[in-house]
Amino acid sequence: MVLPNVYATPEDSVLLLQLTDSHLFAEEDGELLGMNTRASLERVLQRVEADGHRYDLMLATGDQSQDGTVESYRRFKAMTSGIDAPKRWIPGNHDESAVMQDLYGQSELLDPVTDVGNWRVIMLDSSVPGSVPGLLSHDQLKLLEDGLADEPTRHHLICLHHHPVSIGCKWMEPIGLRNADAFFAVVDRFPQVRAILWGHIHQQWDTQRNGVRLLASPSTCIQFAPGSEDFGVERTAPGYRWLRLNPDGTLDTAVVRVEGFEFSRDFGGSGY
Repeated sequence: MVLPNVYATPEDSVLLLQLTDSHLFAEEDGELLGMNTRASLERVLQRVEADGHRYDLMLATGDQSQDGTVESYRRFKAMTSGIDAPKRWIPGNHDESAVMQDLYGQSELLDPVTDVGNWRVIMLDSSVPGSVPGLLSHDQLKLLEDGLADEPTRHHLICLHHHPVSIGCKWMEPIGLRNADAFFAVVDRFPQVRAILWGHIHQQWDTQRNGVRLLASPSTCIQFAPGSEDFGVERTAPGYRWLRLNPDGTLDTAVVRVEGFEFSRDFGGSGY
């Protein structure tokens, strides 16, 4: 396994940026439930720039694309090129993994394991072609196990697209990670796991399980209503998450949302 090292010493705190669920289209004016996803991502990136932080690593945790097109991935790459940091992507249920591999499989963008500071970041592919729910294949679980076993002295951040725990949204229960038990059977064997980070749920989430921080983040476009029985979109603004990974294994994190964001019209529909 080739492990790219992002420049930072084990004594350094490192700052990560998470962008998730941008749902870009081939067309610049593509809309998801009434929102122009390119324009909303642009607003989020403007906020990132205005906040003025220097990031050590940028994570894109799935659904960079809504339609799985070459044009949408090239657009996401171009739009995020102003972030001066190494970048790592994983696919979500709307992505086309094969297209991502064809475009960027030979680049560092899809490297699954990255060491940064005193931490290891493991990016898992929970996408299943043609399926909304997620599943970690045997190869992905082996990647996780090997990545954890190889670095027992580093702290570990595990990233995937699908939620591995219930988030209290009844309609999302069937479309999370289908083999969460197998996932946690690996995670629970390794005390160096400090946090698990995901996308997919289009809302902020922050809790703990067995001392491990469980985190999810807003989409850069539409936001799902927390605690909803049925599919619902709320008017909360798009945003991103930053994470400061400290050398002692603690982490600081917060969600930042676009200010003054207004919807152009009401959203409707029964799904996305």
